[in-house]
Amino acid sequence: MKLKDLGFWFRDFWAEFRREGSGLVGLTLLILFLLITIFEAPLLPFKEANTRWRDITYWQDNPTNAAPVWTNLFAAKKAARTLNLNKGLKETVTDTEGNSFVQESFTYRFTADKAPLDIIIHSTIKGSVPFTVLVERPDGTDIQLSQKYIESDVPTEVRFSLNNDSKNSLFAFLKLHETSENLSRVSSGSIRSTDILFNKARQGMADSFEALKGEYRFIVKAQVINQEQFAIQDTRLVVTGSVSGILGTDNMKRDIFSGLIAGLKWALFIGLFTSAVSVLIGVFYGIISAYYGGIVDTIMQFIYQIFVSIPLLPVLIVVSAVFKPSIWFLIGVMVIFFWPGSVMTVRSMAFQIKEETYIEAARALGAGHRRIIFNHMAPLLIPYSFASMALSVPYASIFSSAFAPLFCFRFPWRRAMI
Repeated sequence: MKLKDLGFWFRDFWAEFRREGSGLVGLTLLILFLLITIFEAPLLPFKEANTRWRDITYWQDNPTNAAPVWTNLFAAKKAARTLNLNKGLKETVTDTEGNSFVQESFTYRFTADKAPLDIIIHSTIKGSVPFTVLVERPDGTDIQLSQKYIESDVPTEVRFSLNNDSKNSLFAFLKLHETSENLSRVSSGSIRSTDILFNKARQGMADSFEALKGEYRFIVKAQVINQEQFAIQDTRLVVTGSVSGILGTDNMKRDIFSGLIAGLKWALFIGLFTSAVSVLIGVFYGIISAYYGGIVDTIMQFIYQIFVSIPLLPVLIVVSAVFKPSIWFLIGVMVIFFWPGSVMTVRSMAFQIKEETYIEAARALGAGHRRIIFNHMAPLLIPYSFASMALSVPYASIFSSAFAPLFCFRFPWRRAMI
């Protein structure tokens, strides 16, 4: 086929395809999903979601079952957002006694009406290092939140949690402002550290929260004892808020939007491959059934009715218990049950095409059955086939996500789609 002929064929195909409104909708969604898959890297908030989706430690800093960030637009009291501050101001300082310190500071601007759930600091430290975490509040108060001594010959990750590691420090801060009566009702173990840190210093702060808005400066300070063995790097701060991301988080703290983006390519692969194979089988099955008619049509329709009548769920349960699960096995099962979907529509259209005069002319000129089916009937059904395929992709993707547990799969997108 020449390039010019190919252009004419495509224009004719597009003219027919545009008449299928549902096909255009499906094609638009398919193109959108393909673009998201192509630009996955910049769109993915958590870059290792593909490889660490089931790694609990990767998601440990996120809130559990958090609402999306945009829900703040409809809330009377705004919740703190989950933020990752990956780069702070790193500098070397010396105190009055000549001790050298490496400190890295992070500035967090608090503008919400509710306190964050936690403040978490990660850092990788090597050597014998006294390690201190401090905070400067907007009202000018400085609080030493925690002090640790790290001793390691190899780089070791240190994780500081405000709620777990600074209760005593913040309870001491609370005692400076609260009455004895109010203090008798709480203890260092019962307070939530963030409710004290982000609260206005006043009497009654143990019972009620009044947001102290402004800039909070968190300082990670490490003393340099032996310069040759000392190292501190990869320090970052995580604000664990009550709202997180575009779609929130699940009960395992995983970012749902990251799961959708990371799993979309697999959903598209399963959907496209399953739809292409099942629609192709269904289209040619319908054409052959209508073209030959008679006993051939009767037998083929009997086989079609058998496949349509098979209960899908019990069969899936049985085969998942008997056969070794794999993605290809799941695709095969889906093709077996999806191909009858387009048979009856194609068969009715093929009956009409078979009676056209140019089909009779082709027979009179000696054209064989294969030539008539592939050259004269199938091309007219290509627009419908593409429309059917485009609509089948989302259904196949959702089906694979819903029934994946039967085959022991844990796809990243599954929890977000069902």
